[in-house]
Amino acid sequence: MDNFIKPPVEVRYADELAVLAASDTGRRPENWKLSPQAVRTFILGGNVNTPSGKTVISRKFYGNDSLVERAIITLAGSRGLMLVGEPGTAKTMLSELLSAACCGISTNTVQGTAGTTEDMIKYSWNYALLLSKGPCREALVPSPLLIGMEHGIFARFEEITRTPAEIQDSLISVMSDQILNIPELGDDGLVLARPGFNIIGTANTSDKGVNEMSGALKRRFNFETVEPVRDVKLEKEIIIREAEDMAKAGHIDMPVDTDVAELLAVTYHELREGKTASGTVVERPSAVMSTAEAVSVYFQTLSHAWYYGDSRFDLGVLTESLVGAVCKENKDDLAKLRDYFRTVSKDKTKEGGLWKAYLSSSKLLK
Repeated sequence: MDNFIKPPVEVRYADELAVLAASDTGRRPENWKLSPQAVRTFILGGNVNTPSGKTVISRKFYGNDSLVERAIITLAGSRGLMLVGEPGTAKTMLSELLSAACCGISTNTVQGTAGTTEDMIKYSWNYALLLSKGPCREALVPSPLLIGMEHGIFARFEEITRTPAEIQDSLISVMSDQILNIPELGDDGLVLARPGFNIIGTANTSDKGVNEMSGALKRRFNFETVEPVRDVKLEKEIIIREAEDMAKAGHIDMPVDTDVAELLAVTYHELREGKTASGTVVERPSAVMSTAEAVSVYFQTLSHAWYYGDSRFDLGVLTESLVGAVCKENKDDLAKLRDYFRTVSKDKTKEGGLWKAYLSSSKLLK
């Protein structure tokens, strides 16, 4: 794993997947690597009995457990799954975990953008071979949808609403009939989906209206909404866990400061909810106050401490990083952030210590 910046889920958690596969006695859909019960354990954590004793499977997704169960059953029923929600709510992570556990591979992915074309989803051609040999299977370059159908695995479609509507709708016939026709190959151009094939899509609610999905395409999916983390303690745990993993990947050998993580989790929670712990109303920024952004702000501060600060956290750097995250889309959010610091300073400075130093750094909000 040291050879990769971000190992795929199936590589990162290969040991856990192997333990689950070896001990899995549950019923499983055709061509799945694990049973739905084992997939649930992989994602939500638990204990697994092995010949050498109990093995602890780590929890990887912090959210609604019943949502995860519904997502697994949707996929087991060969129906498309669409994960929607605000940016930074771990929709992509959940789709990766589901793909790795069910199929053993999480990288069969289309990234939706304004420039995504139909051949990026289905198939394209090696034009040198096409010119020399004509339309033949050897000249065909399969894209994620075709790969998923032929191998009986999931195709992940990230940020589907960023893709033009007419390109999105190219999925409709495949999802309805489980058939992909390649006209250039003639009689050999009919590809039938193998058992296990499915599509997991993700879409940000903030992108609504960019390229709205057609009603026909929506009917091919079960929709599940992934909500932001609402619990401060849980958000703190996520920040710590992700920062530790990122530090390890970046060979940063310094401990995570749990008090700073809690401070940041409280800030994000109160700005997201629009009120402080004492019940005082504060104005919400227009920016999405996602947990993923909180992790990024924290890790940026940790990296600064490692490379510039002799492994000492600088709360001024934390505040400046917070400004960059909150105010990157709307300059009016800076005034809201200033107001938040002024509002909470009445309560938090009484706590002294870290909060007092943190709030004194508000002078950097320029």
